[in-house]
Amino acid sequence: MEVKTRFAPSPTGNLHIGGVRTALYAYLIAKKNKGVFALRIEDTDRGRLVPGAVEDIVETLKWLGLNFDGEVILQSDRKKIYQEYAQKLLEQGAAYKGEGAVWFKTVKEGKTATFDLVGNRQIEFDNSTQDDFVILKSDGFPTYHLAHVVDDHLMQTNPVIRGAEWISSLPKHVMLFNTLGWEIPNYAHLPVILGPDKSKLSKRHGAKAVSEFRQDGFLAEAILNYMALLGWTPKNNREILSLNEMIKMFDLADVHLSNPVFDVTKLEWMNGEYIRKTQNSKLKTQILEYLKYLAGGAIPDHPTEGEVAKLTPLVKDRIKKLSDFIPLTDFIWEKCEYDMAVFEKLGIKNLGEILDKIIYTLEEMKQPWEGETFEKKFRGLADEVKISAKDMFQLLRVAVSGQSVTPPLFESIQILGEEETIKRVKAALSFLMA
Repeated sequence: MEVKTRFAPSPTGNLHIGGVRTALYAYLIAKKNKGVFALRIEDTDRGRLVPGAVEDIVETLKWLGLNFDGEVILQSDRKKIYQEYAQKLLEQGAAYKGEGAVWFKTVKEGKTATFDLVGNRQIEFDNSTQDDFVILKSDGFPTYHLAHVVDDHLMQTNPVIRGAEWISSLPKHVMLFNTLGWEIPNYAHLPVILGPDKSKLSKRHGAKAVSEFRQDGFLAEAILNYMALLGWTPKNNREILSLNEMIKMFDLADVHLSNPVFDVTKLEWMNGEYIRKTQNSKLKTQILEYLKYLAGGAIPDHPTEGEVAKLTPLVKDRIKKLSDFIPLTDFIWEKCEYDMAVFEKLGIKNLGEILDKIIYTLEEMKQPWEGETFEKKFRGLADEVKISAKDMFQLLRVAVSGQSVTPPLFESIQILGEEETIKRVKAALSFLMA
């Protein structure tokens, strides 16, 4: 029997980071078994729909590399199908009308039991605790309970992978499957993701829409890797895994029952690890694509592809997110904005006099400047003006960039060029003398 899984979000907002794990696990199971991974949009709660949410879900899944098979399935397009099955249940006497809706009659005797692949456990409920429930609302749209059962039967979904918050609804779904005479699929209920304070995951824990993480400069690969480990531990205990490795190794039997904790600091660490392990050529492309994304698809004038190529190896070990590239390097193509507090923090006396000597040294140095000569000249100047070499190079850094943190100094100066470097040091001197 072909394995078919689905990701079935409600378009009540942009795809949340917590939803990535459900989509990923469903994708991994489908691909591991050479099966089908479908996207179904559960848009039957018409009052909660958010314009643009469907488009965001589709774009985000594609950006993450979780490509679904076939067309997007919209439950709102299947309204008549649900109505037909509600009518069938009415005709069977298994449902009744009330308050403008269709209600399902629950079985009150005995127990309802089914197996859960997460934890390899039997879940059992006393039927006497199960009240009748609405399956078709007064607006003609189904509730989740009917739509899930009908769709996952007709789509032949197996296993059904969803959050543990749906466990309490299992008796409703099992009763519907049984009443309609359909085979009950395997279920896998994933543990609830919590914040560091062990409460339900929310924005105050750093959790937000995936598109916001993308905007912040996180890599798709790092997000997938981190979310995969929220509830699953690979048998070899490795932390860094590619999507293909996850496909080979993932098993629902290895998913934990305990609720994992989302830690945005750990995600940032993992993102930094991915950046450092990425080949320079690929990282250059990722930075360019990110800058283009920020610009709404337009290609910015600066940095050019060549400039990014030069800067990539210089910033690689200094950034945790692609967004860190911008404040670290924009001084190269932007006019320097000087701040007296940054100069004062250096703790160097006679700044004007020393900058004057720096300008003279730069103008007298043979061009093109060479790294070894550059370092020797300015170490000598540091001795002459009685400051440490460290302070000398930090002063140079602030003078050419306006900031105290940049990529390696000489390599940055090489990108700026001799003329621009001298021009900036003169501008720094003018700022201090004003």
